[in-house]
Amino acid sequence: MSYNWGPHYIVPTAVLKSYSGAVRLREELDEEMLRKELAELGLTGPIVRVTNPWYYRKKSAETWIKIGESNDRQENFPVRWDTTSLANGQYEVMGLMHVFVRKDGPVRWDTISLANGQYEVMGLKPLFLRKNGEETAIARQNIVEVTVEN
Repeated sequence: MSYNWGPHYIVPTAVLKSYSGAVRLREELDEEMLRKELAELGLTGPIVRVTNPWYYRKKSAETWIKIGESNDRQENFPVRWDTTSLANGQYEVMGLMHVFVRKDGPVRWDTISLANGQYEVMGLKPLFLRKNGEETAIARQNIVEVTVEN
């Protein structure tokens, strides 16, 4: 089963039919649906971070051009897109949201010791550092058509 957690494109204003100049792109995600999909995939660890890179291309072109990237969940992953240098016409905008999850599992520790075990002679103890688990990433894309009229 697939859960539509996002990304969901947020139109800058309800009446905006075309883009001109600087536009603020934003996307949101449904965290409840995201957690359901993560559980189904067996990824039960904590969400470490979410990032959303933005791209655009002329409609039906092969190559995407990066606009920017945001990890600001509170503001719905905003990125400023300046369209003033683009030719008028149809474009596609893609948000490619990445969710990084740390795998649950036993806590692992690494030991750091001084050269040749000499630390014990000097009265020092070895250091134990907690090793965070391995990260896994999932991603979803959202492509919308926009019209640029400068």
